[in-house]
Amino acid sequence: MTAASGLPSKTVDELDAFFVELNAAAAGAILPLFRSDHGLIDKGGARGFDPVTEADKGAERAIRALIAARYPEHGVIGEEYGEDRPDAEFVWVLDPVDGTRAFISGLPLWTTLIGLRHNGAPVMGSIGQPFIGEIFIGGLDRGSRLMRHGESRPLKTRPCPNLADALIATTDPIMFRGAEDEAWRRLRRSVRLARLGCDAYAYAMVAAGALDLVVETGLQAWDIDAAIPVIAGAGGVTTDWEGRPVGAHGGRIAIAGDRACLEQALAALAG
Repeated sequence: MTAASGLPSKTVDELDAFFVELNAAAAGAILPLFRSDHGLIDKGGARGFDPVTEADKGAERAIRALIAARYPEHGVIGEEYGEDRPDAEFVWVLDPVDGTRAFISGLPLWTTLIGLRHNGAPVMGSIGQPFIGEIFIGGLDRGSRLMRHGESRPLKTRPCPNLADALIATTDPIMFRGAEDEAWRRLRRSVRLARLGCDAYAYAMVAAGALDLVVETGLQAWDIDAAIPVIAGAGGVTTDWEGRPVGAHGGRIAIAGDRACLEQALAALAG
């Protein structure tokens, strides 16, 4: 039996379990450094503050080691250590600590993002928050689930047909410049409530039916690849600001649990 993603069901089951292993390995590298001496380095230079820690590096090394041992033919794209066979049939896309600013501030809103592409398209992904004890795992054609301390249940986005009722999030409005800032302000005026600073944890909250919409800009592939299958598996949708599928290199994205809400949001962004 083959899933709609093109992967055999047995393969999907094996990968599902492997995502849990990868998240555990990342957690082992990250948690001892959270709210501790994490070895902060500013890699931004003249571009502005861009933090990286030993947790980022150690978690990606741990994930890569497991992938190399289990699936040596697979490729990897990671934020910290670059590309290895990015044109392989299967490619893992990694952001070991998405939300490093939250991490160094002691806030448990950072996540570990692990995505899997098959023939260039994101087909499975996970969003892990080990300090809280959560892993959100999903596939494009497979019901996602929330795992909390060994318990699991399906993930499902919630209906929100009217933008005026929406709870939305973005990481930091300072990312929006010029016309993008005007677009964000229009959108913000059109919704019920906006929350800031949640990074990719906000994506998980859309999948869990707690938030309705997330908009971001300037994303890289490792910032969004993992979330696309999680959101889709929970019944939501991810596009760019023009309503098109998110490309292989990130960019401006909108994540929504309800397509009607997304369409209204895109209209507000477009003005």
